[in-house]
Amino acid sequence: MKLPFRKNRQSQAVRFVMMSDSDGDVRQWSLTRNAVATISVLVIVLCSSFLFFSADFLTDVLYKSRLEDYRIKNQSLTTSVTKLENRLDKMSDEILDIEEKDKALRTYANLPEVDIDVRKLGVGGRAVGGSSSLDELLPNLESKLSKLEIDLDELARKIRFERKSFAMIFDAVRENSEKISSIPSIRPIEFGYLNTGYGYRTDPFTNERVFHHGLDVSANRGIPVFASADGKIVLASYNGSYGKTVKINHGHGYQSLYAHMNKIYVKSGQKVLRGDTIGEVGSTGRATGPHLHYEVHHYGTPQDPQNYFFTGPIK
Repeated sequence: MKLPFRKNRQSQAVRFVMMSDSDGDVRQWSLTRNAVATISVLVIVLCSSFLFFSADFLTDVLYKSRLEDYRIKNQSLTTSVTKLENRLDKMSDEILDIEEKDKALRTYANLPEVDIDVRKLGVGGRAVGGSSSLDELLPNLESKLSKLEIDLDELARKIRFERKSFAMIFDAVRENSEKISSIPSIRPIEFGYLNTGYGYRTDPFTNERVFHHGLDVSANRGIPVFASADGKIVLASYNGSYGKTVKINHGHGYQSLYAHMNKIYVKSGQKVLRGDTIGEVGSTGRATGPHLHYEVHHYGTPQDPQNYFFTGPIK
């Protein structure tokens, strides 16, 4: 099939002729120049529109694909950051526990307690914040990472500080081993829970607010009671409202008292070592139930026994 066309100069039209190869049939039609131009413009506009919308559609698909990829990466990174934050929280709790032990060991080694402002280990640094395209795609992730970095730096400083502090304690312990053996630093009973701490409380018998000079540690009757440091027994008898009581003079101004005991295993004048069993938990004297009343005195002044336990406070 042939598609020749001829131009009619008189009518300024374009004639299209179609001739069949099989039967020789001829068909023809003509269009004005304006009609041809209009059709051409329409074809160009349609092709351009198709290309434009096709490109816009492909761009939108690619953008959504990349955005979804960023969202998946964001979820993965957020999960990793959350895990790191949880690990950091646990490590921070462990540091707090180490700081408590450091405090007790310093008392044990007769070293001054570290000032609370010194423990803060304050430093300067860049501000956390600001926005970026990453913040829009990965909300809060950048700020979390920045905070995590700051927290890790703070944790590293605390670890370095505690390492130096423990080295100082070790040196003090080595130089003052004799004096240290006189400091009441171990818990007087292995099992039990703190019923009443050191400080003001409401007296269970009079309902008056009075100062409690020791610890009341509840435990089962018959639980062994241990000497908290080396020393000499200066009292081992019934002592009024304290019931069966043991008092130990540890030297260097330290004394410890153990009250409401069920049985006493030591005698006045006897020497004991830290950890020796001196009696059993009971409820003799003025007591509402089986427990150990435990006091520490330094040169006659009552002390909070919790500050002396190098294994940490009783809870």
